[in-house]
Amino acid sequence: MRPRYFPLAVFANVLCLCQTYTLRSSVSWVVSSNDVVEDADLSEEVAPALLVDSAGLWKQAYPSSNVLGDSVETPGELVKPESDNVAQLSSRLFSYRLETVKKSAGSGPPPHQETARTARYIAHYSDWGHLATISTQDKIKGLPFGNIFSVSDGPLDNSTGVVYFYVTPMDNTVADLKSNPYASLTFSEAEGEFCRQMVYDPEDPRCARLTLTGKMVEVAPEELVFAKEAMFSRHPVMAKWPVGHKWFFMKLELIQVWLQDWIGGTSLIPLEDYFKATPY
Repeated sequence: MRPRYFPLAVFANVLCLCQTYTLRSSVSWVVSSNDVVEDADLSEEVAPALLVDSAGLWKQAYPSSNVLGDSVETPGELVKPESDNVAQLSSRLFSYRLETVKKSAGSGPPPHQETARTARYIAHYSDWGHLATISTQDKIKGLPFGNIFSVSDGPLDNSTGVVYFYVTPMDNTVADLKSNPYASLTFSEAEGEFCRQMVYDPEDPRCARLTLTGKMVEVAPEELVFAKEAMFSRHPVMAKWPVGHKWFFMKLELIQVWLQDWIGGTSLIPLEDYFKATPY
């Protein structure tokens, strides 16, 4: 090869190698030509659709019809990509299937002076809370341990004040409760829109917080129908969780209701007042 053609040959080889790579955030990795989507629209309007895959996480992990059912809509039917580029990108991403739960059109939290009603409001409209137990794990045995749980005190139109759980023996918290059934469940009004609208920090006393302390017990057979309705109406995806995890229902039998919803101190609400109040 003549010397004057050597730089041209080197440049051509470099171009050939570059065809098998794509550059994302200054990091290169090999991809096939079919995986590259040119000029994909990653705007805020389109990006959320990329998180919905027609297969869905549950379908990928548990393809049996016993889990999803033959008549269940796929996420692809719920959210359709706006372009072919989005469709190609979404095939490499996945998310939980979408579920619809009707939210109550409430007018906001009660006045802070109505402490019992405020406690019931927070307990009813919170979809999840932080449960603290005494740990049985080897390294932290006897120390506090916190965990997040989805909860419900009843369907949106039927608040009871009794908080229900759907749990598995595989959870560390459930192991703790077998040793010591007493626990504290904490909610924050920061979960909803009120504190954000008022620009209240979650630690601001005006952004109410509620701690329910009591004994965690398994739901009795005669109460199972209501417990199932309470949990599955608020968390529909739970009905499709794998049965091999041996899920069962628990509830918190209250001993104390602690509330902070304003500046100047906290309130210990008598159980009778708590159960007489209404969140609506």
